[in-house]
Amino acid sequence: MLSGAALAVALHDIGAIRFGDFVLKDGRHSPFYVDLRVLIAKPTLLRSVAQAMCVCAADIEFDCLAGIPYAGLPLAVAMSLESDRPLVYARQAAKSHGTGRRVEGVFASGDRALVIDDVITTGGAKLEAIEPLRAAGLVVADVLVVVDREQSGAASLAEAGLRLHSLIKVGDLLRGLEQRGAISHDDAERARTFVRAGQSPGATGTR
Repeated sequence: MLSGAALAVALHDIGAIRFGDFVLKDGRHSPFYVDLRVLIAKPTLLRSVAQAMCVCAADIEFDCLAGIPYAGLPLAVAMSLESDRPLVYARQAAKSHGTGRRVEGVFASGDRALVIDDVITTGGAKLEAIEPLRAAGLVVADVLVVVDREQSGAASLAEAGLRLHSLIKVGDLLRGLEQRGAISHDDAERARTFVRAGQSPGATGTR
């Protein structure tokens, strides 16, 4: 299985972790950007990440995987194939034709869904994505992501009674990249400063 440092370097090598000046959804400028959508272009690495996520989920009680569109869906599909667990996902809006259902997949009311996504920042998007799953009768207690940006996401989920699990925290990711010589000390420090600022009360964000 991929170690934390190996995962950090592998993601950096495919451009999933980039450093520079990036405008986030909330308008802030970030010195680094995590874009795990590029994993779909690297099936071997996607499989390795899915395998690592399955190991991380081994002690979590769940009946199905719930991928958050769009970035979380390829990860959830890969995990489903690796673990032979069923997959569900919530549409952004209910269909106006056919079954009209909001959540696709086969499940029973009371089934436990493990929510899968790529990255978490403040957790707002995760809470929004969980609402239709719960409304459809699924029980959600755990969220699993690849990268935790450590900017209040775990605390936000905990306040809502949810547990966060991640393959790697951004602090460990930065440390691994710096130790392997993949990024400079200055890039790592700028990223750490930004992360610390996002941990302060009143910090904003949506993912």
